[in-house]
Amino acid sequence: MNPKVPIIDADRLRRQLDSGEPVTVLDIRPAAERAEWSIPGSVHVDAYCDLWAGRPETLDRATLPRGVPVVTVCAAGNTSKLAAEYLIGRGYDVRSLAGGMKAWSTAWNLALVPGPAGSSTVLQVRRTGKGCLSYLIGSGAEAAVLDACLDPGVYVELARERGWTLTRVLETHVHADHVSRGRALAERTGASLHVPEQQRARYPFIPVRDGDSIPFGATRLVALRTPGHTQESTCYELEGWALLSGDTLFLNAVGRPDLEAGSVLARDFAHTLHRSLARLVALSPELLVLPGHTSQPVPFDGVPIAAPLGEVTPRIELLALGEEAFVDAVLARLSDTPPNYGKILELNESGTLPAGDLAELEAGANRCAVG
Repeated sequence: MNPKVPIIDADRLRRQLDSGEPVTVLDIRPAAERAEWSIPGSVHVDAYCDLWAGRPETLDRATLPRGVPVVTVCAAGNTSKLAAEYLIGRGYDVRSLAGGMKAWSTAWNLALVPGPAGSSTVLQVRRTGKGCLSYLIGSGAEAAVLDACLDPGVYVELARERGWTLTRVLETHVHADHVSRGRALAERTGASLHVPEQQRARYPFIPVRDGDSIPFGATRLVALRTPGHTQESTCYELEGWALLSGDTLFLNAVGRPDLEAGSVLARDFAHTLHRSLARLVALSPELLVLPGHTSQPVPFDGVPIAAPLGEVTPRIELLALGEEAFVDAVLARLSDTPPNYGKILELNESGTLPAGDLAELEAGANRCAVG
């Protein structure tokens, strides 16, 4: 392998895609890995085994426009160098993505959520390489962040660009799929940290209870306790037009009830989840559902992942079931819990944000939903 193959880091590629610069992303992983997660708009050729077997000509199956830079992508950034070396020899301008899809897990893009005239400004900050959705909400000179999943500096800079001071940091629940950056963000900015009331988190925070109102600027978020995904899961209503639903309700699925409960208590949690979802379904159908995750890579299109509650409800067949049928159906559809979730839960309960690269720990598709 040529050690001088040019590389590109995930943030540089993110900025290229975000700005619309011409670039072709070539994913050379096995088909099963690509099915788990991919970079939006990427071209795929299953060339992993052939590259290591000395058959790089498999890459000739890819349709790559001449004159457009190419970025080769694999799981961890090694096999993609073999692909890049071959394509450079074929006359292409190629870079290999350093760290591969593991490094891409922290890539993000942004969408402005349209609201009524005069309402707060809501930015959906989308971790496209992981499916995590966080929110930066500005009102007047102040702003709040909900479910921070990226480096705190991302939110600080986004707020600074818009003239906002971060005064509130909130969580919808104790997460299992990603290490929360909420506590670190609150400490960096001096914002108050609000976490749903529970006995799991072992660090200082302001407990959020059902019906609590958290003000900032000229607006406020109102808490709706919706246990089931976890005991403390909480949604937040904004100004009567938006529902930040965390991992309780997605656009085409519901939160799985076993990540905190485990297999023993999952049935009890599923019953609780059914009652929580009934509470949400009874809200105004005009409420715009803003979920905490998506199960698909997020395109760099600026289109928010959102839909009115009245459109979400009929999409999810589980919501039409009675309680016992709902519980049975949910439990029958649960997939295996990813092995990294236990370690992530430990970190989020302790409030610890480890130094260094979290790509290895957080790698893998999101598994918080069942539908």
